[in-house]
Amino acid sequence: MKEDIHDLIGVGIGPFNLGLAALIDGTEDVEAIFFEQELEFDWHPGMMLEKMNLQVPFLADLVTFADPTSPYTYLNYLHHQNRLFPFFFHSEFKAPRQEYNDYLQWVAERLNGLYFGHEVVDLIDHDGEDHPYYEVVVKKRTTGETLSWFSRHVVIGTGSDPLLINGMERLPNEDVLHTSRYLFERENLLKAKHVTVVGSGQSAAEVFLDLLKEQERQDMHLSLLTRSGGLFQIDTAKFAQEFFTPDYVDYFYSLDYTQRKDTLDILDPLRKGIDPDTLKELYDTLYHKSVGHKETNVRIQPMIDVEDITARNGKYILTCHQWQEGKRFDYETDKVVLGTGYHPHIPQWLIDRFGDQVEWEGEGDLKVSRDYRLVFQDNRDHHVFMLTDLVHSHGAGATNLGLSVNRNVHIVNSIAGREVYENQRQNAFQQFSAKDEHE
Repeated sequence: MKEDIHDLIGVGIGPFNLGLAALIDGTEDVEAIFFEQELEFDWHPGMMLEKMNLQVPFLADLVTFADPTSPYTYLNYLHHQNRLFPFFFHSEFKAPRQEYNDYLQWVAERLNGLYFGHEVVDLIDHDGEDHPYYEVVVKKRTTGETLSWFSRHVVIGTGSDPLLINGMERLPNEDVLHTSRYLFERENLLKAKHVTVVGSGQSAAEVFLDLLKEQERQDMHLSLLTRSGGLFQIDTAKFAQEFFTPDYVDYFYSLDYTQRKDTLDILDPLRKGIDPDTLKELYDTLYHKSVGHKETNVRIQPMIDVEDITARNGKYILTCHQWQEGKRFDYETDKVVLGTGYHPHIPQWLIDRFGDQVEWEGEGDLKVSRDYRLVFQDNRDHHVFMLTDLVHSHGAGATNLGLSVNRNVHIVNSIAGREVYENQRQNAFQQFSAKDEHE
């Protein structure tokens, strides 16, 4: 067995793995290091629009749900920034997105064992040893040097990639782009005569609102095409939010695969939709722009599925399908911003190395245990934990910032072999299973 073996190596440093690192910093039970291919921590830099808030309360920080006394809470960050009184007077339960990113960077600067500019390129299983371990092959971006590190366990927190529309990959990035790159191309977009935003979620609405507020010329036309039946707000009702509790995750995980997939459609109002404040500001902006029957040069059209994008004579043609009427038409525009969401990023080396050793569910979904371990066909005690691609197994809350803390509690406790952090239960007024709670 290697003498320099770690308890855990994390692949990727986003909010999920950063929160795991912060919890591990509070215990001596687990020793871990984390690798990130980007040179520094910066959370969704292309969507750091001013005056936009998180869609969850500030208590959904990296650690509070596991340890409110941790030095890495959002409140402690505010204290160190001398912003507790301003935040108190601000009287908002939701943190500004830009400040939340600054908080994450503040935590990253204070943690040891975080290696930025290091890309994990391979994972080798040394399972024939008396004490099996993984070899994590890492390429240093600044020098091209490749090194190996060793660990009993690995956690995959590689985030997600933008979902693209057919044809987009062959078009110029400055003209046809995903919302994840919006701020990088914003000035270029504002010079166009016609910008079309595609999408029905929060990011699409925020980009459209930002462009609308910056619309300075009468001849600048803005369009918003949504596949959904309308611009619907996300369900923020209190009982609805109980579906983001560990109790509901327990229930959801207990269902069989088909039941889970069917249930996700029911939970769409919790996962998809737009913040009510964003919708109100969008409507109010349109109302004021239209006073006196003034032409707004705005088109908002739901029930449109954009199937393809092609270039023609310096313009871009969207192949559109009005799915309720069953009609197709072409729509011409100068620029396109796609708010089409994301899909989990699963490293190819993970599939190449372990695709035939792990168990799968349904049509290509990795099977994951309740405590977030990849389920291997053999009975191993050195594990690969997953922080991404969990919606099919753990429900709508798999991408929720608050529930990510509870997920990290599972992982820390599993590796430590004891309850380092209390795994809290019975935190919902609703009971989701027909099973009697006393059984």
